[in-house]
Amino acid sequence: MSDPGKHILKDIERVSNIPSVNHILELACETTGMGFAAIARVDEFSWVACATLDKIGFGLHAGGELKLETTICNEIMQHRQVVVIDQVDQDPLYKDHHTPKIYGLQSYISVPIILKNGSFFGTLCAIDRVPAKVNNPKVVNTLKLFAELIGFHLDSQEQLADRDRTIAKERSEAELREQFIAMLGHDLRNPVSAISSAVQLQLKGNLDERNQRLAQIISDAAVRTRGLIDNILDFASGKLGSGIVLNYDNHLSLEETIEQVITELKMAWPDIIINKNITYTDIPVVDNKRIAQLISNILSNAITHGSKGKPIAIDFTQQEKGYLIKISNDGTPIPKNILPHLFKPFSRGKVQPGQQGLGLGLYIASEIARAHGGFISVSSINERTCFEVKLPG
Repeated sequence: MSDPGKHILKDIERVSNIPSVNHILELACETTGMGFAAIARVDEFSWVACATLDKIGFGLHAGGELKLETTICNEIMQHRQVVVIDQVDQDPLYKDHHTPKIYGLQSYISVPIILKNGSFFGTLCAIDRVPAKVNNPKVVNTLKLFAELIGFHLDSQEQLADRDRTIAKERSEAELREQFIAMLGHDLRNPVSAISSAVQLQLKGNLDERNQRLAQIISDAAVRTRGLIDNILDFASGKLGSGIVLNYDNHLSLEETIEQVITELKMAWPDIIINKNITYTDIPVVDNKRIAQLISNILSNAITHGSKGKPIAIDFTQQEKGYLIKISNDGTPIPKNILPHLFKPFSRGKVQPGQQGLGLGLYIASEIARAHGGFISVSSINERTCFEVKLPG
């Protein structure tokens, strides 16, 4: 007997991982009345014991190997039929067979283990040096059932391993995509900032009407592009595990920050009307820049999907427990089937010609609210859509 090759070790481990393997071998011995039972891995090169129960001192343990040509399992691998012998020296087919002579056997039963894909794994076998009454339907069918159970467990392990490999591959690919998005976003920020700065200088100069209009178009595009980049970076950051990062070191007051957001939006959409109402007694402990981003994303959604020329209302008020940001606009109601998915990434609803975006704005807004310990909700009925953001006090 020699040690099995490395390609067999995996199969030995698979069999040892079957929870009921020892119980199956015990029942195989009990059912047949024999003193040795084994689960063997059999292929065209080798016969290796994956698990054994030895009550007769046969001397073969898990990992032990027999020469393939000395076994009956070599033949079973070819015809895939059960072989049953009650008493070798009285069996017309096997009384002169070399296997019983080599190993001193008198009784023998071996059942093929066939996997779901039709491949031959090996055998469940039992042997003894004395005769046994095993050539009957009860014993044969019981061992067939055990062999099927072993095959089922082996198939299940392989399916789980395939699933784990698929998940690991998909996770790795997703991380690479998100890292690429993050790097791309960072690399895009500098040229967009340069374009924005350059065009702002142009707008302050003495431009004729045509060039003034072209410069404003470039400026508006830079503002929108910067917003898209910020959303992409926040999305990639959240998916990579760090989430929305908050900074409570605010250089501007919340009112000034919100006013800045409205001013920037009016630069991109000069005709919009935004009515704001900001009233609170206690200064909110929030990341003003992030709250401004939240408001900007919701306002941008209202501008894009709301009725043109109708005012958009923003209210920031203090409640009994915390604060409430309410942004509402007129327009076609959001379809009911879209509402449950509105705060998921890449959810855009019905996109009209000329509307741009990745469907990340509302998702980022909800993540900012969540990072503050709050949440965001939406209602859309009777030509009126209202977003409410509740933040803890």
